[in-house]
Amino acid sequence: MQFLIDYLEQVKVNNLYRQTVVYDPVDAAHVIQNGQTYLMLASNNYLGLTHEPHVQQAAMEAIRRYGTGSGGARLTTGTYPLFDQLEQALAMFKGTEAALVFNTGYMANLGVISSLAGPDDIIFSDELNHASIIDGCRLSRAQVLVYRHNDMGHLEKLLKTTGCRGKRLIVTDGVFSMDGDIAPLDVIVKLAERYDSLVVVDDAHATGVIGPGGKGTAAYFGIQDKVQVQIGTLSKALGAEGGFVAGSRLLIEAIRNKARSFIFSTALAPAVIAAAQAALQFVAANPDRIEKLRDNAQYVRNLLTARQIPVVSGETPIIPIMVGAANDALRLTAELKEQGLVIAAIRPPTVPAGTSRLRLTVTARHEQEELREAAGKIAAAVGKLKTTER
Repeated sequence: MQFLIDYLEQVKVNNLYRQTVVYDPVDAAHVIQNGQTYLMLASNNYLGLTHEPHVQQAAMEAIRRYGTGSGGARLTTGTYPLFDQLEQALAMFKGTEAALVFNTGYMANLGVISSLAGPDDIIFSDELNHASIIDGCRLSRAQVLVYRHNDMGHLEKLLKTTGCRGKRLIVTDGVFSMDGDIAPLDVIVKLAERYDSLVVVDDAHATGVIGPGGKGTAAYFGIQDKVQVQIGTLSKALGAEGGFVAGSRLLIEAIRNKARSFIFSTALAPAVIAAAQAALQFVAANPDRIEKLRDNAQYVRNLLTARQIPVVSGETPIIPIMVGAANDALRLTAELKEQGLVIAAIRPPTVPAGTSRLRLTVTARHEQEELREAAGKIAAAVGKLKTTER
């Protein structure tokens, strides 16, 4: 096993070593570790629905009614009435004919992309797409052409100059998880129509976040009827667990019969499905929660900009603060944790070398007073680092 020892030593030398850290949640915005309370600024729990009483009650009622586990795969014994109800609700939410739930968003991307594409096909993939998209493309055995991030000129050039015996798929994140920017899906759809391509959008960080009612990227641009495949997750803004794909009945029927990550997985626990459905109901009934999320995100952007910390303008709760070197990102997160803040240090291979960053995420359950205090601490720490570098 020396090769594993060598690997871990090299990872540590390059400041890329990772390990899990145990936190005890207090609520959607605060955690406890070793008796100290921290402000959580690294969570994808954008709407704070993990601790919403209505959502928690639905999960507990499902346990009492259906038990703790599903007991089987969806195509054998694991489909409870809750699944059909949730899939109908997801289809209505996304404005499609049907939907299908997977165990995770990662498994949804693997299953959907590998079901839609094969060796005779070409996938055009944004260079900053999530790892699950990249792995789904690899699993499909299709030819994969990577276009520069959100560069529609480059995408069109590839579409125009690349012959294809089979299908063409354009695959993109809706909201990019490490940069927080939104894909120009309206332009992508026009190019897809021009060059006879299917569009697949992963709305993991867009569901419950952007678009009218938090319905995602296609809704944000008003083009739900032009996007053939909408993938999403239940584990971020919806505060539960799992992934899903929404589209035509034909699409869902085919994926149900072909996607190995769906067919061969034990179904999610009933409590998780009930929580996701309750979360969808909450989002529909409480649009002010989404507005609070957007207000908080813009508030933090304004605070950091006013303190001379460059941040990308945008409408999402993902706010990257570029650092550069992995060791500097680690140093900043350690310093800020001493001041009561939990912020993620994002390093390669999650992002390209030289682009390590703090990934600050804001939720609707943060109070502006604590965000103002946090922004001051972040600005001071980043400013001190830059002064030291000079």
